[in-house]
Amino acid sequence: MVLTGFRPRRLLVVVAVLFGVLAAGVAPAAAHAALTGSDPAQGSVVAHAPEQVALTFSEGVAMGNDSLRVLDPQGKRVDRGKLRNLCSGSVVKYGAGLPPGLPNGTYTVAWQAISADSHPVSGAFTFSIGAPSKTAAAVPQQQVGGGLVGALYEIARYLAYAGFVLLVGGAAFVVACRPAAARVRSVQRLVVRGWALLTGATLAMLLLRTPYTGSGKLADVFDFGGLQQVVMSKPGAALLSRLLLLAAAALFVAVLFGAYARLHAPDGTDANDTDGSDGTGEAEDAEDAEDAAKRRKDLTFGLAAGGTVLAAGLATTWAIAEHASTGLQPAVAMPVDVLHLLAVAAWLGGLAALLVSLYWGPPVERTAVRRFSRVAFGSVLVLVATGTYQSWRQVGSWHALTDTSYGQLLLVKVGLVAVMVAVAGLSRRWTGRLTAATPGTNRTNHTNRTDRTESTAAPAVAQDTSAPSDTEDAPAADTAGSGGPADPARVAQLARQQAALVTARKKRIRDADPVRRGLRRSVLTEAAVAVLLLAVTTALTTTEPARTAEAVKAASADRSPDANQPRVLNVPFDTGGADGKGTARLDLDPGRSGGGNELRLRIADPSGKARDVPQVEVSFTLGAKKLGPLPVALRHSGTGHWTASGVQLPVPGRWQLSLLVRTSDFDQVTETRNVTID
Repeated sequence: MVLTGFRPRRLLVVVAVLFGVLAAGVAPAAAHAALTGSDPAQGSVVAHAPEQVALTFSEGVAMGNDSLRVLDPQGKRVDRGKLRNLCSGSVVKYGAGLPPGLPNGTYTVAWQAISADSHPVSGAFTFSIGAPSKTAAAVPQQQVGGGLVGALYEIARYLAYAGFVLLVGGAAFVVACRPAAARVRSVQRLVVRGWALLTGATLAMLLLRTPYTGSGKLADVFDFGGLQQVVMSKPGAALLSRLLLLAAAALFVAVLFGAYARLHAPDGTDANDTDGSDGTGEAEDAEDAEDAAKRRKDLTFGLAAGGTVLAAGLATTWAIAEHASTGLQPAVAMPVDVLHLLAVAAWLGGLAALLVSLYWGPPVERTAVRRFSRVAFGSVLVLVATGTYQSWRQVGSWHALTDTSYGQLLLVKVGLVAVMVAVAGLSRRWTGRLTAATPGTNRTNHTNRTDRTESTAAPAVAQDTSAPSDTEDAPAADTAGSGGPADPARVAQLARQQAALVTARKKRIRDADPVRRGLRRSVLTEAAVAVLLLAVTTALTTTEPARTAEAVKAASADRSPDANQPRVLNVPFDTGGADGKGTARLDLDPGRSGGGNELRLRIADPSGKARDVPQVEVSFTLGAKKLGPLPVALRHSGTGHWTASGVQLPVPGRWQLSLLVRTSDFDQVTETRNVTID
């Protein structure tokens, strides 16, 4: 089916805009290292002030003295301000000492860290000494890595991936598949822009690291003191190393499109003729042909070896600072991640170079398409092998594929890869037909003859289009027949018109081949799917690995109230009368269905001092099972204290606790809270 009014440039722009929206939507980054435990536990009430507050994480983190703060009920910092490294074996644990004699009340613990894979994480929780109290501690509501700074950082992260793919894949396409593309301006622009995109994105990420991992304020990109600390960290060192490698990559690109392009210039053409038009460059003498072939071979080998080292080095800057550097088997995971990134670049970047070659530039030789087809097939095999290992390492179980965000994104990525492979199969079919195509018309015959080799493509087209057979060539004919001195400006204008006519005719001849037209469309479809695939890949790098998420769930279950820890409820009340305000604390131990539960109730005034009230009642109701209200027989055990033994809660579920408090003959209030019973 022929698409009327089809505009590949517009389609690429639309897809890029959609991708930018998708990439921005992944911020803020999900936590990669997660808090799996704390001492004292979150929400717990301890009888005496602990000597320290300790945090346990699911994986390695970087923390400083200000990364863990303990605030008293008035919001004043009370920890000693020095972080303790309590790590032992595979246990990642840090703590901060507390002074002796801390008064009773509720304390807030605020923490912030950098995961081993470079992502910032933060959180806060409370614990109480003696009895809960009100607290004035201010805790930031927005986690680090979010907001505008987080969105900008994630966009820069995507652009860095895209630049890497275009730079490495485009250069590999030139060296391994189509050396003549070194002289094609559209391919040159693609690779150079890939280098510029990767360089700019890396600089942006380096400047954004300070606000991204700290204050979250965009103005802090100019904090050079913070930048110095960033450079000393592992992610900052990786970004700085990437910039140094990109400086070497600039030299590589200059040689690729300079000396390498000149060595592959066709006989009798100008080496600077980057659009495949006619040229007047020097022809190699017959006696120098063997020497020129040797120089081409040596330079090709040098570029291939040097380019491989540079590409592997650039890929390593991701591997040492993200998921592969932490968790299971990092010594194996990092080389595997490098191979994975190189395979992605060879496939997607080569696809982009083929796409621009098919749409803008001289006709692509069938041998070049076949070479890229083999490179893409090999890349897919590497992707399958490395991707399978990475999936096992990061997911860990089948149910995690559907139960976690990481697993769901991974399934989407696998689906997109399958679509790309299917479309690539269609492209291979077009390539086979291109190889076996026979001339059917004079124009098609001319196209096939023109595309046979790069060395004869430009002269053949030029020879065919030099005769003014169409009315479009009238300006050139007028120039030839005019007498008198020629106006230099007019001559230059007519020369440009003639060059444009030649280029337009070559494009018409090229586009007349239905096989090549079908190949271009299938490659464009591959490229569109590749953009979405790269978006999902970027989102995966900012999503908590499924294995970590499952470990956090397991740790949360281990420290949940059903693990011999009582259900604790703090219920403020106000009966409306004089001295009608206070707080009720209820401890239901162990908080399980059946009998054997013990309820402890404490009533305190606003200052936290225990007080008696004329009447207090507690009951439980389970609406889902139409059970209750089940009253609890409370026994007064001391000033402000009541207890009840053998509290019966027949079945598990989400029970509603009702607390009635009466402070005078006329002032009373009933408060309700939900409590989960297992």
